[in-house]
Amino acid sequence: MTATRIRLGVIGLGVMGRRTFDQALRHPEFEVTFAADADPELVDQLQAEHPGIPFLAPTEFLDHVDAVYIATPPSWHARYALLALNHGVAVFCEKPLAVDLAEGREMVAAGGVTAVNFPLSDTNATLYLEDVIPDAGELLGVDVRMTFPQWPRPFQAPAAWVGERAEGGFIREVFSHFAYLTDRLVGPIRTVQATVDYADTGSEIAARGLLRAGSVPVQVSGYAGVAAAESYEWILWGTRRSYRLLNWTELSVSDGGPWETLDLTGDGSGAESTRLSLFAEAVRGRRPANLADFADALRVQEAVEAFYQ
Repeated sequence: MTATRIRLGVIGLGVMGRRTFDQALRHPEFEVTFAADADPELVDQLQAEHPGIPFLAPTEFLDHVDAVYIATPPSWHARYALLALNHGVAVFCEKPLAVDLAEGREMVAAGGVTAVNFPLSDTNATLYLEDVIPDAGELLGVDVRMTFPQWPRPFQAPAAWVGERAEGGFIREVFSHFAYLTDRLVGPIRTVQATVDYADTGSEIAARGLLRAGSVPVQVSGYAGVAAAESYEWILWGTRRSYRLLNWTELSVSDGGPWETLDLTGDGSGAESTRLSLFAEAVRGRRPANLADFADALRVQEAVEAFYQ
């Protein structure tokens, strides 16, 4: 590793990859020393904008990096992650960890420094909930509800795989975030029973599931193509206090009366830049608490893929 900044490679420059690529270029802990994408027109454009960065084939990063960020479609995660880990390169990967469970387990078994990009790992809401859940009383359950008038969402349109059955779907792309949140705050998550419904083509249009986080029941429902506003709701039901996270950041509490919005302050923002900082800590040997690793992501993957069995 370099004496100062960590040499970072980026594989996959779609929506998430480009966002993290741009953040890494400005991050004091990292020097972007490699990038790759399957779209030659995008590569040409970015190479012209960043002539000092080598844009090479995605398997040619080993001599250029100390760490690699992987933002390819999920079926490619294992290939690049295992190549990196087997050569001592740290890996920061997009979720889901993988689609194939055997690949996910192999990624965990490879060891090394690993992280997965779950934005709810370090938001103000998550950090607040971590502190107050002991005051909620007995935990009776968790509800997760999602509605999408359009799937894939408009910003995902360039990534066709998000709307396909093989790798996409809102359970993999969206519920995985709340599965991680539940696993972290409540207990190890596992799926007891789940079903998905499909239209003639594409990924699921409806999903229902009963899971457990430790011994706490978790109920999941989601609908795509529905006549309703896009919405994400996570509710933790307690005997003294209940908490509702709405649309990622709006946290409310109830002690038996109406929901009261909480005005949160804190350092955790849930931005790519903050998770890059946490990843830098991990690369330097100081494992941060607010960053998912491959073992965390595998539990989420196992719970998610059970919907599609």
